[in-house]
Amino acid sequence: MTFSIAAVDPATGDAGVAVASKFLAVGNIVPWLEAGVGAIATQALCNATYGPEGLKLLAGADANTALDRLLAADAGRDRRQVGIVDSRGNAASHTGTGCHGWAGHRTGSGYAAQGNCLAGEAVVAAMASTFETTPGPLYQRLFAALTAGDAAGGDRRGRQSVALKVLRKGAGYQGLSDIVMDLRVDDAPDPFGELSRLMDLHRLYFFTGDCARLALDGDVLETLRAIMKRAGHGDDFGPGWSAGVGQAIDAFIGNENLEERFDLRSRSIDKLALDYLAGLYP
Repeated sequence: MTFSIAAVDPATGDAGVAVASKFLAVGNIVPWLEAGVGAIATQALCNATYGPEGLKLLAGADANTALDRLLAADAGRDRRQVGIVDSRGNAASHTGTGCHGWAGHRTGSGYAAQGNCLAGEAVVAAMASTFETTPGPLYQRLFAALTAGDAAGGDRRGRQSVALKVLRKGAGYQGLSDIVMDLRVDDAPDPFGELSRLMDLHRLYFFTGDCARLALDGDVLETLRAIMKRAGHGDDFGPGWSAGVGQAIDAFIGNENLEERFDLRSRSIDKLALDYLAGLYP
């Protein structure tokens, strides 16, 4: 009773899964990923062992071989649905004959799209075509594909939860994890709208290097200090830059969770962060 898309971008090493369902916390069950290995979505009468066992198989086999081995070992395969993509972008998917209709899948270069208990075949077709034609990083393509599937009818029972997870070696917070994005909406009347809001916040707090950096001097510095005063984080230092001003700004930026968009050593701040703070404290 779920639709999903698993994908890998061999050019960047990104591996991801996006999934939606009229089911509580679908992101806790369907997505399985390992950076540099691949992506798996396991659903319908979900066999959760397909996740860890499939990733082990992908370490030494392609997606089709891994899928064949998983199915061969599972007496309940007729009620399973699974999509697998390996690190080279090879994709394989299975829809058991016992899955609730409409149920089916499509695969292409770098992705496997699948769903069951859907409004119709158009859901999977929309996901596939949207993924193939959408530019940008993997997380954007996955969200666009999932949204297109929902617009085409999605889960015929309705909406409840969505999830989006993308991994890449060393691409996480401070370069100390593989998590590019890991967002879930477990139970909401508008899970797609809520996920979109969370993605905007995630881009703000964690995705750096995607906009201009501004030197903290002159008008930029005074603008930030004025914002700080409006936010109740003013300072008593004179005009211009000083060690005390730098410490005050550092504390303020940390309070707003924008440290990824500020560099005390180079005395610079991302324009996106400055614009966000100006709107937050008008």
